[in-house]
Amino acid sequence: MLEQPPIWLILIAFICALGPLVFFHELGHYLVGRWFGVGAEVFSIGFGREIIGWNDSRGTRWKIGWLPLGGYVRFVGDMNPASAPALGGEDVPEELRASSFHHKPVWQRFLIVLAGPVANFLLAILIIAAFFVTFGSPQSNVVGLVAPDSAAAGAGIQPGDRILSISGRETETFNDVKNFVVIRPGQTVVLELQRGDTILRASATIQKDVIADEFGQKYERGLLGVSPSDTTLERVSVVEAVPLATIATARLTGMMVEVVGQIVSGQRSPKELGGPLRIAQITGQKASLGSLEFVSLVALLSINLGFINLLPVPLLDGGHLFFYAVEAVRRRPVSLQVQEWAFRGGLAAILALVVFTTINDLDSFGLWDRLERLIG
Repeated sequence: MLEQPPIWLILIAFICALGPLVFFHELGHYLVGRWFGVGAEVFSIGFGREIIGWNDSRGTRWKIGWLPLGGYVRFVGDMNPASAPALGGEDVPEELRASSFHHKPVWQRFLIVLAGPVANFLLAILIIAAFFVTFGSPQSNVVGLVAPDSAAAGAGIQPGDRILSISGRETETFNDVKNFVVIRPGQTVVLELQRGDTILRASATIQKDVIADEFGQKYERGLLGVSPSDTTLERVSVVEAVPLATIATARLTGMMVEVVGQIVSGQRSPKELGGPLRIAQITGQKASLGSLEFVSLVALLSINLGFINLLPVPLLDGGHLFFYAVEAVRRRPVSLQVQEWAFRGGLAAILALVVFTTINDLDSFGLWDRLERLIG
């Protein structure tokens, strides 16, 4: 078992992972905004007091804040970093209205906001595509070994079988099989297999398995009990890698959606939700394992950031997109009072989630057990 990385490495790794992700996210907003002629007053990485900053020739203040937990672009006409309109845009001087975000058509505002999460997904696709070009892409979905007394053995799966799908989900590679199974411990699934020229169907109940990572942290996962016949990776061209990486990113996003659904429905414990402290710890651990592990995590975090920002929660991009969709249907914007109350509710929900996940993080670090022993 490896020792936990030092605090200094955790902090540096966390900043090196989160900073570029936030930059790409905000750069998406900024570039599409410029494309539509919207002026940007501030481009900030981090919140709070400015550590360093400069003004460009367009009058945009580029700065870095001391709290590296996000960022924002404040466009002309915004009242605050959440892009709330200043009095509905009525107090924007006439000479600035052509470059005001809130005076643009709703479809342009929608695309500007959408560009942030899209930039995170694109970054993940580029990283995964680079891995496929450099190291190769998994291609096999043929079973090589079947573990004794496993779910696969009970379902009658044999070496040489090709796993075509699980519960209707296509599994073109063993990564697809693993990603489907790992988040469904205890669930009964139907597998479609190809054995020679024959198509078979088998039912299996995915086993629950608890594993420990290199640092001794334990995780529950689903286990089918099969391994591929060929673990070699097939190198692909850039033209082939981008579509494959796009599919891989879409499937990873689908996994995240399903995990959130499992937590909401009670199939998974809310204690599995991690917050900033847990993310920082994991980034430090991956950095200590090497650059490839770290960059792989950055790709996953980028998908996470894009997905979370698409949730229809006020203050997040998804909340703004929801209001713009309503505005497009109603042919007029939602009232400022409704938006204000929605933003307050969104802020309260986000703060509550941060507090909850921080408590989870401290619990995973064993803090409460140590306090209990001290008090006892």
